[in-house]
Amino acid sequence: MSTNSAPSSQPAAPELRGQFPQVLLATVASAVGFWAWMLIAPLQKYYSEEMNLSEGQISLMLATPVLVGALGRIFTGALTDRYGARKMFTVVLLATVPAVLLVALAGSIGSFALLIIAGTLLGVGGTVFAVGVPFSSAWYEPKRRGFANGVFGMGMIGTAISAFQTPRLLSSFGYVGTHVLIAVLLVIMAGLVWFFLRESPAWKPNTQPLIPKVVGALKLPITWEMSFLYGIVFGGFVAFSTFLPKYLTTIYPDQVDPVGAGTRTALFAVAAVIARPIGGVLADKFGPKIIALISLAGIVSLAYIVGQQPPEGVLTGTIFILMASAMGLGMGAVFAWIGPSTPPEKVGSVSGVVAAAGGLGGYFPPLAMGATYQAENNSYALGLWLLVLVGTFALVVAGMLNGAPRQTGK
Repeated sequence: MSTNSAPSSQPAAPELRGQFPQVLLATVASAVGFWAWMLIAPLQKYYSEEMNLSEGQISLMLATPVLVGALGRIFTGALTDRYGARKMFTVVLLATVPAVLLVALAGSIGSFALLIIAGTLLGVGGTVFAVGVPFSSAWYEPKRRGFANGVFGMGMIGTAISAFQTPRLLSSFGYVGTHVLIAVLLVIMAGLVWFFLRESPAWKPNTQPLIPKVVGALKLPITWEMSFLYGIVFGGFVAFSTFLPKYLTTIYPDQVDPVGAGTRTALFAVAAVIARPIGGVLADKFGPKIIALISLAGIVSLAYIVGQQPPEGVLTGTIFILMASAMGLGMGAVFAWIGPSTPPEKVGSVSGVVAAAGGLGGYFPPLAMGATYQAENNSYALGLWLLVLVGTFALVVAGMLNGAPRQTGK
């Protein structure tokens, strides 16, 4: 008598229940980390006046947390593969607390050298992104990972919160009180993650040593391809999020004050945050390549318009929001490209390297903007032309790449 009850040779897929609340909690944790990471930029005018800083010093001050946050993502992503997101989220958030307090001390005593050291340590907060990408990917089947990483990517709202809220907290609670409040928030968020975040049933730790793991990620072509594209779309976002307050108050000093610049920067960040999951969903539906091409074309066109320094008003506000939206679409597309094109056990490592490239993409533009600033014309046009040229090259490169598989479980 025959039977069909023999066990299947394929293991049953794990049941992924409660996936959205888990990814949402990771998103909130990321937002808090991003707020701390971008803590210096909204107060750049305060530091400039208190310490009498030059253009070069301001650019270095703004870029330092970005650099450390970028490079640190390589190792944070690999460590997340090994130890899991719950532990790594907790470690990153708690490790950012001393950096925030050191920033408070540096500003209180007016020490630029200490502020650079504090900004270096503050970069730890920026590595939080590399924790959440493999975590979110593990909670969703491959065909929905663009959506999952798009939702997690909304943690970038932390940059908007920082730009909008930090100057206002300064007015209400004072300089030191503002930093203490953010440090307490980091501790509370770390506690929530430790007690309520859980790993996906599909996640398995990768115990391969750290250096070989990173080297293995660097051997994959997808790592280099997506690193370049992400360096443009996310790097541009980070660069504008850090430098936009400085840009607006310099180019339009009579029309934009520091609070207004913070508000504009917050709107810029919100536009990118909203567009990111849309980019992920559209990439799942139409393929990431076409969405990446649309994103890059938008960035190039809008950067050219910004370089013309149009009069301050509705036009400039609309241009920056559209540029942020184009960057957000590209961010969603790139990480939707990574998931289906990368071996599951290497998603964290590849994501960490790509995220680091994005951060590095945000490190150099503020330095370039400071170096190419033309005081006699009050213009950053040369720096914006560099963005146009690099973005055009990225558009050509993206057009030459193969699209990611639409769906795979391997």
